[in-house]
Amino acid sequence: MSGFAKIYAVGVGPGDPELLTRKAERIIRSADVICAPTGAADAASYALSIVEDLIDPSRQEVLPLVFPMRKDQEGLDAFWEDAAAQVAERVRHGRDVAFITIGDPFLYSTFLYLYRIFRECYPEIAVEIVPGISSITAAAAVAGVPLGMAAERIAILPTTYEDADLRETFARYDTVVLMKVNRVFDRVYALLKELGLERCGVFVRRVGSADEEVVFDLERLVGEKLDYLSLLIVRK
Repeated sequence: MSGFAKIYAVGVGPGDPELLTRKAERIIRSADVICAPTGAADAASYALSIVEDLIDPSRQEVLPLVFPMRKDQEGLDAFWEDAAAQVAERVRHGRDVAFITIGDPFLYSTFLYLYRIFRECYPEIAVEIVPGISSITAAAAVAGVPLGMAAERIAILPTTYEDADLRETFARYDTVVLMKVNRVFDRVYALLKELGLERCGVFVRRVGSADEEVVFDLERLVGEKLDYLSLLIVRK
């Protein structure tokens, strides 16, 4: 291994700073550079808002990295490659870099796009993964809904599947967690009604933040504009 510094992929949890692990806090306080992902150049980083009280701007660089949020992935490679190059440059100059990401770095995280590039294009640079509490486990806790016990089966998937696939998932699994449900909630709710599961779900948005909301009456959400940082847990 080279004498370069290191990249840390740090999960900062779903929103509550008290849900940071001790290791995550230590690395964020000590890293030379904090990489903060954002969906647009003029948008704030939600991950950064969780940990900003731990950062000392007088000795740490905060590096915003833009990752456009859109379903169509075509043309996004340039953003990821540019971000990876910026991080690699700092590591090669002996600066430890902490890439912060909400939830866990290895669960539907922005960091995974960079991780692939680091492995393929910068194999000489060490990458350490610091796990974080995911919105899934945090939402289950705040809603009081167990995710699984004994031999029960759990499915976690983004809500980009067609109704037939979702119907099969609901049939095969005891607990289903649907991520990024905001734009397709009405369609999913109609499917739940068809299956007689409309009273088996809970919608949670921005868990751990001041805007946290837990909704068991799913029908009242139909037709509403819902938050991107939200999920739906359905437990039969």
